[in-house]
Amino acid sequence: MEPQIPLFSDPASQHITLKDGELVYYPQFFSLQDATSHLHMLMEKIQWQQESMMMYGKPVLFPRLMAWYGDTGSTYAFSGKTYTPEGWTDELLKIKEQIEPAAGVRFNSVLLNRYRDGKDSMGWHADDEPELGKNPVIASVNLGAVRRFMLRHPEAGLKYELELQHGSLLIMKGALQHHWQHQVPKTTKVSGERINLTFRVIQRVR
Repeated sequence: MEPQIPLFSDPASQHITLKDGELVYYPQFFSLQDATSHLHMLMEKIQWQQESMMMYGKPVLFPRLMAWYGDTGSTYAFSGKTYTPEGWTDELLKIKEQIEPAAGVRFNSVLLNRYRDGKDSMGWHADDEPELGKNPVIASVNLGAVRRFMLRHPEAGLKYELELQHGSLLIMKGALQHHWQHQVPKTTKVSGERINLTFRVIQRVR
């Protein structure tokens, strides 16, 4: 069970109740100055890598750059690979401490994805790995180019979509990850870079 901290209430937030899940969206969680500063700092100081996964016996590169940071022991496995975290940077800790009151959770890890332009993308998936536990709270920080964030509920045939703004925060909670999938599709309308940070609580799986 993830550690809890007091929630705060912000009138600028949008509470979105979905079937089998909940979203809380802050379009302007960070000031423009802070968001731009975070973006440039992360571009320069994060150890970005282009990971791959095996498909039909051959390695296929992910269409984006990635990095995994967190507490010692917050190892994470997805897409057939296991990731050991780099230690927290001062910049990542600062962002983490800013968003934790909104999420009501103390996070121990963060997955970073860097979309270099509109050709970089994230396919349909759910963050439902065993290490995340039941009904995980995931906080998504968005910096840089505005991108479409699409959700679908395969069993119910439902869809929902948001445009994630520079400096925004999206909190996914409830049973969302067990019923909904999400993606960031390719687009020809975006040429700028975007960095997305998804803060998580990794639990030990017995």
